[in-house]
This record gives sequence, structure tokens and C-alpha cells, in this order.
Amino acid sequence: MIVLGFESSCDETGVALVDSSGAGVPRLLSHALHSQIAMHQAYGGVVPELASRDHIRRVLPLTEQVLADAGRTLKDVDVVAFTRGPGLAGALLVGAGVACSLAAALGKPVMGVHHLEGHLLSPFLSQDPPEFAFVALLVSGGHTQLMQVDRVGSYEVLGETIDDAAGEAFDKSAKLLGLPYPGGPALAKLAAQGNPLAFKLPRPLLHSGDLDFSFSGLKTAVLTQSKKLGAVISEKDKADLAASTQAAIVEVLLKKSLKALEQTGLKRLVVAGGVGANTLLREQLNAACSKRGIRVHYPELHLCTDNGAMIAMAAAMRLQAGVEMVNTAYSFDVMPRWSLGKSAVGVAAKVTAVRRDFLPTSGP
Repeated sequence: MIVLGFESSCDETGVALVDSSGAGVPRLLSHALHSQIAMHQAYGGVVPELASRDHIRRVLPLTEQVLADAGRTLKDVDVVAFTRGPGLAGALLVGAGVACSLAAALGKPVMGVHHLEGHLLSPFLSQDPPEFAFVALLVSGGHTQLMQVDRVGSYEVLGETIDDAAGEAFDKSAKLLGLPYPGGPALAKLAAQGNPLAFKLPRPLLHSGDLDFSFSGLKTAVLTQSKKLGAVISEKDKADLAASTQAAIVEVLLKKSLKALEQTGLKRLVVAGGVGANTLLREQLNAACSKRGIRVHYPELHLCTDNGAMIAMAAAMRLQAGVEMVNTAYSFDVMPRWSLGKSAVGVAAKVTAVRRDFLPTSGP
């Protein structure tokens, strides 16, 4: 079964083809991605209306590219998948509208996919895919969560951020230091030149006894420290503050992840989301988990950010597992705010699920 996936939740337009015909893990046939970073840099962050308009311009050329790269045509597509949420409402509507229109024209079913489920299952696209069950650390600009994943469609939230996500802490701290957008990668690059012990910054909720996160206090501490340094911060102080900020974020993510593994007794950790590409985080997780006999899995670096491959993969794996959420009425909605857990997935399934034997076997 060939799944065509669309991702348009924020500032990346992604399209991909995944083949789930075999008995094993679905196979990525091709994918294409356009990042809007250059367009949004002038504004210091994502402008939702500009993001939506750019998705409209990019999505069809990227679809043609993906089909050509895979040597396939639209007639080969069995299911069309798209990111239903969470994300920017206007951006989500572009992907949803294109996917449902295309599916209707082809006479094929369409599936709305949870954006975070895409990230959660993205390591299955790697050369070293995980096995169920595992603990997952979802860490990005908008989300920081620890989850227990028993199988496709069965996700239990163990802990989540009560305010800013880890990616927000990176981005907002970078902005306070005068670093360009996107701030997270810029701060991590500068941190490599600094001393992580130079400034004493808080590790919020590190000893809270639960698995929740909080990063707003850290952001405030960075603001306070930057004001103490004066209007013009030296390059050395800037690098040291960046390194100290990164060290604080990584320590919280590391220790909470280890606690989640200890609490569940599981021996596999999946790290997904844009912050999962952070070098220091990977180094410290790898070292700590190796000592404990725990396997750590990541998506490939180029698939850590939002992309169509993870959406197509999530849809294909849901179909394989028999927990499909397909729609043959071609009506659609988007969910800018949508939590990932058993209840959210269950409600969505009740709304749009159909039996596997109802799937059309060929287009018009």
C-alpha cells in the first residue's frame, strides 16, 4: 500500500511517499521538503499568514518532485495522509485541503494524522528502528513530553511541560542574546565556544518528583543575567551564557528521561522532534543510557524537523496495525490544539474510522 503524506503544520512544507506493502516496517520511497526559514528571518519568527501562503505555492511542485523521484504516479497512491494538528490553523488547512481534494479526485481514502505521532514514529524511518515498547521524549519548539509507547495508537503521557517547551527556551534565550532566527540551532552553535559552568542557571522541576517540565523560569533567569551583563555583552560572556543555558535545558531533559525509564522499567528510549538533533543532548543521553544498558533511537538528522516522511510513515503504520483513521467522505477539519494520548486518538478514531475492507483497491 502506497501512502502519500503532506506536512504543513508550521514553516516547513513536506511531501513523501511510503510503501507499507511488506510485512516489516514501511519503507520510505521518496520525500521532499521546503523550509521557510529564509522568508521568516526578517521578522524574527514565523508569520502565520506568510507561512500559509508559502505552503500553497510549494505543495504541488513538491508533490510532483516526490512522485518523479520515486518513479510513481498518482494512480499508484492508495491512501493520502495529512497533518490534522496541532499547528497553525491556516497552515494546517492548506495541507488538509490539498490532501482531501486530491484523495477525492483519485477516489482514495484520506487520513488525518497527529503531528506529534509523526514525530513519535519518525525513528522507524532510520537505519536502526526501535521495537515496541519504549519511552519517548518528544522535544521540539512547541512540545516537550515524555510518553510510554506500547504499540501504534497506544500512547500514555508520563509528563509534559506546564509552560514553555524546551525548544521555546532555546529560541527565546537566543533572541535575548541577539542571535538570529531560528534561535535554537544558533544558540547551540555558540554554546560550543562557551563554558557551561560560567553562569548558575535554574533547572526548573528537576527535583519535583514527577515527570513534568517547566522552562519559563529558565528563560526569565537568562533575561535577568543578560541585563546584568549590560547593553553590550562581550562575545565571551554571550558564548558562556549560551553554553550555560543549553546545559540547563539538557540536564533537565536527561534526568527526566532517565527517571521515566526507571519508572516504567523499559529499556528503550526514542528521542524525536527538532531539539532531538541537539549534539549535547544526544551525547549525554547516549552516555547515560549506555551505562544502564538502554538503547536510544533517533530519527535521521535530516528528519528531526517537521517533514512529510513522518506523516506518511505514521499513516502507514496505523494502517498496518489496524488502527486506521481514514475518511471517504472528504470533509475535513483541523485541530490547532490537539493533545496526543489514548483519549485524543480514540475520539478521532470514532469520528473517522472505517473498516479496512472498505478501502478502495484502485482509483478511477
